[in-house]
Amino acid sequence: ENCTVVKEFILLGLTQSQNIQLLVFVLILIFYLIILPGNFLIILTIRSDPGLTAPLYFFLGNLAFLDASYSFIVAPRMLVDFLSEKKVISYRGCITQLFFLHFLGGGEGLLLVVMAFDRYIAICRPLHYSTVMNPRACYALLLALWLGGFVHSIIQVALILHLPFCGPNRLDNFFCDVPQVIKLACTDTFVVELLMVFNSGLLTLLCFLGLLSSYAVILCRVRGSASQGKSKAVSTCTTHIIIILLMFGPAIFIYTRPFRALPADKVVSFFHTVIFPLMNPVIYTLRNQEVKSSMRRLL
Repeated sequence: ENCTVVKEFILLGLTQSQNIQLLVFVLILIFYLIILPGNFLIILTIRSDPGLTAPLYFFLGNLAFLDASYSFIVAPRMLVDFLSEKKVISYRGCITQLFFLHFLGGGEGLLLVVMAFDRYIAICRPLHYSTVMNPRACYALLLALWLGGFVHSIIQVALILHLPFCGPNRLDNFFCDVPQVIKLACTDTFVVELLMVFNSGLLTLLCFLGLLSSYAVILCRVRGSASQGKSKAVSTCTTHIIIILLMFGPAIFIYTRPFRALPADKVVSFFHTVIFPLMNPVIYTLRNQEVKSSMRRLL
């Protein structure tokens, strides 16, 4: 019968070695204690400094909010599971985790596209910048990316909910994600896997290539000019490219290939879900002079 009888999933975790688990537990705890204060400090700095009202900082504050929210999806439960002998997550909890993972992750990917568009207008069309990127347009773009993340995620969840789970319930990972959950379905999942690749993999790859192309155009335009803000523009674009590589590299590795297990899957997933949210406050704090100066004044 095509019905789901599995009520919970058993997570096999990141590793079975107790020593490695202890080491990873300490590392995650340190990272987590850095992620939240770092992102909240960015949000507080941008909201409290009247000099940081440009659309770039508006989107940066939202990126910090997404990173802080994203860090709540996997890391806290992973810390608890390290202290538990049996790592169990309910079926509903698994679907909920999967939904928010793709909702916030999809929204963050689209936000990077919006930030690339913002930089393109600022550098290549400076005379039209204040007209194009007015406050109303910024809020409309923000609403669009939240809706885009929601649609992307709800498609993932809808496809998973139509699959029957009637027996195997051991997930070879430390959290619930589409590739591992699909493998446990008691039916042929070829069509579902194909739809998942188009929804996540192709979308991720197209955004990645589009972002790299847009920043390549911007850098070529900047290097050919003699403006005073050349070094600042190059620094900003370089920062964004680093964020893009760190975010989209693991996502492309996971979602653009057929859903078969590889030894590196857990390491890549660990980097993507736990380590990456730390990169935003670290990179922007170290490379953005305005944010650093404002933080010093605030502290």
